[in-house]
Amino acid sequence: MTISLRPFLPSDAPALARLFRDSIETLAEDDYTDDQRAAWASSADDLAEFAQKLSESLTLVALRDGALAGFASLADGKIDMLYVEPGHAGHGVATALVDALEKLGRARGAKEIETDASDVARDFFAKRGYAPMQRNTVMRAGEWLANTTMKKPLGTPEKPGATH
Repeated sequence: MTISLRPFLPSDAPALARLFRDSIETLAEDDYTDDQRAAWASSADDLAEFAQKLSESLTLVALRDGALAGFASLADGKIDMLYVEPGHAGHGVATALVDALEKLGRARGAKEIETDASDVARDFFAKRGYAPMQRNTVMRAGEWLANTTMKKPLGTPEKPGATH
């Protein structure tokens, strides 16, 4: 199984909106109520707005053996979105996406990276060295959703030609 990454293209927006909804509906089932998941997923109802948000960020699309498997975005030093198609969950897609965003952040001089991790993603980020900073509640379509702000130091960028 090969995972490849590429930049977001505007034509990806409809497929990524579907993936976003499917990911929330399926993968967040144990952590959020039906109403909370529906409210969260409604963020993709306005396709033009959803596409605009993705295009204003550094958004990467993951393909696993050529099939759309996930996406992630980085905006202002923060991983803003990380979603994996449920059938590809647990196969390294999220890891590949976050590895790439961390590397890009480090290359751009960021000293740390942050995310507001959903309850679904909190353990994933903790295993990657992200430390919880605070609990948050956010309102989405009339429903309160909880998440955790987490941060990770990135260290210094590698010098070109450095060997390990």
